[in-house]
Formats: sequence, C-alpha cells, structure tokens
Amino acid sequence: MPAPNEKLAASMEQLQSVQGERRVLRSAELSRTHRDRLVRSGLLRRATKGWLFVTNPADSPDNATGWYACFWEFCASLCEHRFGDSWHLSSEASILQHAGVDAIPTQVVVCSRLAGNHAVQLPHGTSLLDLRLKEEVNPDDVTVNEDGLRVLTPSAALIGSSAHSFKTQRIAVTTVLARMDDHRYLLGRLLDGAHTTIAGRLAGSFRSIGREDVADDVIRGMRSAGFDVRETCPWEYTTTVGLHTPVGHPAAIRIRIMWESLRDVVIAIMPQASGPPTNTSAYLSAVDDQYRLDAYHSLSIEGYRVSTELIERVRMGTWSPRSNPGDSSDRDAMAARGYWQAFQQVRDTVEEVLSGANSARLVRDRHQDWYRELFGPSVDVGLVTPSDLSGYRRHPTYLRGSRHVPMRWEGVPSAMKELFELMDEDEEPAVRAVLGHFLFGFIHPYADGNGRMARFIMNTMLASGGYPWTAIRVADRKMYMDSLEAASLDQMIEPFAEFIAARIAATPTGR
Repeated sequence: MPAPNEKLAASMEQLQSVQGERRVLRSAELSRTHRDRLVRSGLLRRATKGWLFVTNPADSPDNATGWYACFWEFCASLCEHRFGDSWHLSSEASILQHAGVDAIPTQVVVCSRLAGNHAVQLPHGTSLLDLRLKEEVNPDDVTVNEDGLRVLTPSAALIGSSAHSFKTQRIAVTTVLARMDDHRYLLGRLLDGAHTTIAGRLAGSFRSIGREDVADDVIRGMRSAGFDVRETCPWEYTTTVGLHTPVGHPAAIRIRIMWESLRDVVIAIMPQASGPPTNTSAYLSAVDDQYRLDAYHSLSIEGYRVSTELIERVRMGTWSPRSNPGDSSDRDAMAARGYWQAFQQVRDTVEEVLSGANSARLVRDRHQDWYRELFGPSVDVGLVTPSDLSGYRRHPTYLRGSRHVPMRWEGVPSAMKELFELMDEDEEPAVRAVLGHFLFGFIHPYADGNGRMARFIMNTMLASGGYPWTAIRVADRKMYMDSLEAASLDQMIEPFAEFIAARIAATPTGR
C-alpha cells in the first residue's frame, strides 16, 4: 500500500497535469480522491461550489493573499464558464480597470443577458454579483484586457457610469479622461444614444482637467445635431493633468491626480514647517541619537525580530559575518546590518539637504543606492541575488492582508518618474513627506523593503522643512497600516496625515 507521502505526491502530479499556468480550476477537473487530499494538504482551497484555487500550504486560512492573487483570474474563468463571451464588467468596474486600479473589490459586478441577478459569495468577504442585461451590448463596446477580463471600452464605460460614480471614483474617471487622445468615437456614441445629460457631464469633466478643446467639441457636436446640452461638472476640482501627454502606464497619470487632489488635505492637517534648523550639528546629532530607536521599530514593523543588542553590535562594528559564521546565518541580522548601512547614506543625504540641496532631486538620484545598501549584506551571504538589486521589480506583487494591489510592474518606472517630478515641483515639505511616503508605498517599486524606503524618503523630506527625524513605533503598526490602507483604497489621506503629525509632535526637535 502506498505511504501517505506517496499518495500526496501522486495527487500533486495530477494537479500539475491539469493546472498548467492557471491558479484557478473547476473541481470536476480532479477526481474526488485527489481533490480532497490536496485540500487537506493546503495546496487547494475552495473558492465557491465547484471551484478551487491553488494556495501555499504555509499560508494560514485567514491569509487572503493567495485568494487576492487569483481573484481576477477566477472572475474571468467563472464568467466564461457560465456566460461564454456574453458578459463584461460593469461600467464602474471597467473604469477602474482602464485607470490601472487593481485593488480587490469587496464585490465585483458583471453584466450579461444570461445572468440571474444573484451574488456568488467568495472567500475573505468578497463576492461576484451578476446582473441581467435586457439586450446585448454593441460588440464594439467590449474589449478583453490582459487579465482575460471582458471590459467596456473607455467611451462605453464613461457613458454607462452614473453621476454618483463620477464623484466616488473621481480619480479613476479623471485618469481615463486624461488618457483619451481621440474622443470622436465617444462623441459618436453620445450622438447615437441621444445622451444629452451624459454629454453635458462629460464636457464639464473634460473642461475641469484642462481639455477645453474636447469639452467644446462635445458641446458643439451635440448641439449641431439639435440636442440641447447643458454643461455640468460632477466635482469641484480643476487640474491641467489632461494636458499631459498620456505616456506609460495609466497609473503614472493617476499618481499626479492623486497628488494634486490630496495635497491641500495634508497641508490643513500637518504642522507648519519651521524652516531649516539653525543648528545643523544639533539636528544631525539628534538623527544619530534616533538610530537605535528607528532601526528597532522600522525593522520590527516589517516583521524582523531584531534585538537592541544586535542593533548595538551592528552600530559598534562588532557584528562580523566574515569572521563569525553565526553572524552570517541570521536573516534578521542581515536586515539589521543593511539598515545601518542605508541609514548612514540617508543621514549623509539629510546633511546635504540641511545645507540647501534640493531634497527631491537628491532622493531621486540616491534612492537606488539606499536600496542596494539595505540588502547588500543579504547579497554577500547569498540570501538575495545581485540581480535583485539591479532596479525596480519586474513581476507582480501582492501585499499580505491588503486589498490594495500595487500597480503592474510595467508601469513602475513611469510612475516613479512622475512621483519624483511631483516632489520636485511641490514647495511644501509636509506634502513631500506625507505624500512621498504614501505614494512610494502605493507604487511599491521593489520586491521587498518598500516600507523602510518610504520612511527614509519621508524623513529626508521632513528634514527639508525642519521637522525632526520621526520614527514610527511598532506598537502603532496597526494604526499606521490601517491609515495607509484607507489612503490606498479610498484616497482618504486624513488618517495617515494625522498619524504622521502626531508622531512628529511626540518627537524631540533637535534644533
């Protein structure tokens, strides 16, 4: 009789033979024996009746990362199985896809003539709601994206979205409007459908982002056909983002829109900058004094178990992986050494900032060096490959326990370029610090170390305004992470700005 491990190996071979590159499969694709065995081992989990998804057996049942990683694949697979090619995401969900918003929704809405108007309950509080259409949509209004999702074209999605969704999804809508380089198809669909109210809303929306030429053409086009169009704007917001050339990933434009719409909120919450410190030596001495506290808390927030004794050994130079083999076997020790090395480079950058150098340009030019120092010790002992430090990530990434999904790796370079341009353009140190931290983490340019890098950037920007070097304590981790989650999912920056302001108020100034 085969041993249990041999039975599991046979089931894993069966899974491999049917899985291919997929992470989602129907239960019927495996025999009940193999299916039950793989579920018990943690290699498969149930998505809904008749559907399974592949998971890491090391993940606990409450870890949603594996489900979030295959959520959109599941939606496409389920809908194709039920509706063939007669389905598409709702107008609002299509807008989010075109804007590069990959966050996992609590409920995704799909539309089809074959739908039954019911919700499918899915893992970790998510669901799929199918809505029945009265008639088929124009095939020209539907396209298939790189995730295999059938989405409405930007024009069809804009026309189909409600006035309310224009307000609640303003940043996503604005991103789609800004990227539209040819509005003739949109105007044609407005004319064919006699959409006078929608035309007025779109004209006002285009005008609010600086696309007055498009707004005027929409109004003239509708009126020339005898339609009475009254221009309205769904939000009290103006920007010139629509005049920017829509290059790169749409998330790059979204970064600018988010910055422009959130900066005034940050200014209203953060304490006013006092200006460069009068005593540079005292400020830098305070930064040095903060190292042990900062290193302990920053590394602990990221899940490393780093003792103050280890930090002190690193600081004093008595930690040596080359002479002591025990020192080279500890992942936490590698992180502590890397943090010390990166901290020294950041401190040198802060000193230049205090001498009048441009903080945003220094961060732009130095952040890759900081990152290499952060993981240099891990490369030395083989925990990380040298190519991992060659630049930004080149693969998808998911955040443990977060519905926010960082942008696709293809858009990271253009988004980072946009971020540094925004930091350079903005004159408010508080805005550069708060939004620089938030948006760096939002983009998530690296496979690891993004939180530490974001806090380094924040403190460099704080120094430019005379704010003290500010450590975020591990005891505040939940509040810290929850505030970043609110900013990432709902663009609510208030909790994060208030959190940073409170930490600054509790930190000695060192002036």
